[in-house]
Amino acid sequence: SWNLEEQRKGPQEQWLKFSVEEEDPKLHKYGLIYTGYARQHVVEGLEPRTTYRFRLKVTDPKGESVYSSPICVTTTSEPMSGEQLHRAVSRNDLEDVIHILQGSLMIACFAGHLGIVQYLRSQGASWLSRDFGGCTAMHWATDGGHCDVIDWMIQDGCEVDSRDSGLEWTPLLRLCALSGKTDVATILINAGANVNVKDKDGKTPLMVCCTAKKKCCFIDTERTLV
Repeated sequence: SWNLEEQRKGPQEQWLKFSVEEEDPKLHKYGLIYTGYARQHVVEGLEPRTTYRFRLKVTDPKGESVYSSPICVTTTSEPMSGEQLHRAVSRNDLEDVIHILQGSLMIACFAGHLGIVQYLRSQGASWLSRDFGGCTAMHWATDGGHCDVIDWMIQDGCEVDSRDSGLEWTPLLRLCALSGKTDVATILINAGANVNVKDKDGKTPLMVCCTAKKKCCFIDTERTLV
């Protein structure tokens, strides 16, 4: 929703017109998903645990337009349900069962359920799997902020510098944008996370911290992000 101080008088054609545009992460171009005079719009059909980028275009009655700064939004709903798992088992669909278990691994990493994470790994769940937004289990674990789980994942060989397919964020970049938890950042950096990595906009973790107004102070003997 957007709240602009606009006195709506006269016919609708004399009002400000609003357009919502969504970025295509592959083409890096914006496409129109809504245009009209409403002051809010609900975007439907979004994939779970995926980062999207939107911008607002405001057009006055003379046809002159201005754009807002891009806004990043990350969905949080779970990718798979128990009902879907039961249906896959009933169909004897091993591929779907494995896919759902991979989603369960990400949820367990996010929730901090170390025992379940270890069990799913013992049953073949892979660290290489990604969700719809290209995030790995390490991205999910970083969001959850459970240090014991992240420590174990690293010891088990989980990659700390994998990038998502949207903003090309590594777990450290995502951490800087969303939570800024220094204990999690310290674990990632000590495990070799690149503090100078850049996302698709050329921003480093420190720049993302500043943009998101997070108080980040990650100190390592050789690498420092303040």
